[in-house]
Amino acid sequence: MSARFEEIDWRPTPLGDISLRRRRDPASGDDVYEVKLGDEFLMSSLFVEGEIALTRLGLAKPAGAELDVAVGGLGLGYTARAALDDPRVRSLIVVDALGEVIDWHRRGWVPLGSLLSADPRCRFVHGDFFAMVGDPCGLDPQAPGRRFHAILLDVDHSPRHVLHPRNAALYRPAGLRALADRLHPDGVFALWSNDPPDGEFTAVLAEVFAETEAHVVEFDNPLQGGTSANTVYVAVKGADSGPGR
Repeated sequence: MSARFEEIDWRPTPLGDISLRRRRDPASGDDVYEVKLGDEFLMSSLFVEGEIALTRLGLAKPAGAELDVAVGGLGLGYTARAALDDPRVRSLIVVDALGEVIDWHRRGWVPLGSLLSADPRCRFVHGDFFAMVGDPCGLDPQAPGRRFHAILLDVDHSPRHVLHPRNAALYRPAGLRALADRLHPDGVFALWSNDPPDGEFTAVLAEVFAETEAHVVEFDNPLQGGTSANTVYVAVKGADSGPGR
């Protein structure tokens, strides 16, 4: 049994002070892991249904027996773990701007860290996902220009509520076209959002991708005594190999 509350790590970063803490849930007695950026909660192991659904919905579309997948945003690792649970995934890179978060996983300070670090299919990449999408080298420094069968993104709260102003460019047509260029033909882009489905953003997705969907993912919220919901957007690139459609 852990202590009732423990701050496992605290470090300053270019985005603000980030902290990892563990507390005991008085209702279940389980350990709950939480990440804060400044005074803002980024994630909690109490609420992982949206992260898992991001992978499940994103990987439901690609065909083929072997998939190369990229994840933007490591967090507590639930999106990445769900990808590795899919036997079709032969390779996974996870891009995160905070080396501190990657270090937590490598040190085994978060529940899924040792599992992800030990899986030979999984590789962590320290970098700015949003800048790398538009860079000629792309998302994988070891394979410039590499394309993926699926790209799963969980960094910002939503396309309208971003962690840094520069991230907003990705959610516009030019940014989405650059992202589509990182996908194989018929590849899939899936995005987690904490906001309800946004019709304007769905319309922007439809300018670039051949198919678009917005899925509402509901889950129990024990803190509020009811249910909460996230949105997962799923967009499929056209069959041609050119930019956008």
